[in-house]
Amino acid sequence: MLENYIPILMFMGVSLVLGVVAIGAGSVLGPNKPNKDKLSPYECGFEAFEHTRMKFDVRYYLVAILFIVFDLEIAFLFPWAVVLDEVGIFGFLAMVVFLLVLVVGFIFEWMKGALEWE
Repeated sequence: MLENYIPILMFMGVSLVLGVVAIGAGSVLGPNKPNKDKLSPYECGFEAFEHTRMKFDVRYYLVAILFIVFDLEIAFLFPWAVVLDEVGIFGFLAMVVFLLVLVVGFIFEWMKGALEWE
């Protein structure tokens, strides 16, 4: 039974070694000339307007959470699409109901103004 996991373990080992080699080569061979400007905090190429530890508006977190929720729900479509032939009409109708609930939730959030950023 463990012999089924040998290819996975080999893949993980090779990827770990390649990752360590790439990071090590970059740190050894790459130029390292730090100065005051390079070490200062920045925001999108500009100097920070306020303190870097300031609190974000709640709307930022709301939009982020809504994105994660809808993104994860859409991720359920990929395994369903792979086994669509095997699940039959019942699986198809279940996914239609799932998508209808998703669309209704999205429209509700849109109408409430939760997706607007001002």
